[in-house]
Amino acid sequence: MIKTLIIIFSIFFSNLTLAVDSSSHKQNISKDIKDIIDPSGAVALNIMVSTLSSLKELKKQNKDSKENVETLIRLKLLPNLATGVAAKIALDQHWDGLNIQQRQFFQHYISESLIQDYIGILASYKKLDSVQISVDPNIRRKDNKAIVKLNISINSDSKPFSITLKLIRLNGWNVYDVVFSGVSIVKNYQAQFNSYIKRKGVDALIEKSKRKLEKLK
Repeated sequence: MIKTLIIIFSIFFSNLTLAVDSSSHKQNISKDIKDIIDPSGAVALNIMVSTLSSLKELKKQNKDSKENVETLIRLKLLPNLATGVAAKIALDQHWDGLNIQQRQFFQHYISESLIQDYIGILASYKKLDSVQISVDPNIRRKDNKAIVKLNISINSDSKPFSITLKLIRLNGWNVYDVVFSGVSIVKNYQAQFNSYIKRKGVDALIEKSKRKLEKLK
């Protein structure tokens, strides 16, 4: 009887060890290939390339009016933005004290402001045939977030530059912040919002932001 129990326990612990080793192996594989099976870099690159390709076609057909470029951005970029995450970071410690309507407003404000920023950026691209975009291989990734740097070259005469996209994995990879020349768009909003709220309060900031949105139209 004792001998039988020893055999059973030996088999049990042997299987348990194999299961642990197998689980650990799967975790190691997952860590090694996660950027292949779930590529944040490819998503970031595709967002930019797809948008520029559509803009190139608009210019080719002489249909690159401000209205059409705005429509392009709403179709190509807006679905890839995590405006809820961006708004929460931008409002910082004030976020938890906001009601649903206030949170929705700031999400709307940030998305509309970003659209206008992108219109200005895309409108400055004159020679789209020579634009080259590549992903920096040093992608930083932790849990459901990733930081991807894109290297952009407009033409041989201009100096290459880079932008950094911060992404979060929701249903798919979505951009929640953009860093250009070392400046984070969301952190910039955070500094502005924080300063204004401390001086005049949330309601005053919303009214000011509404007036700014009206001017953008």
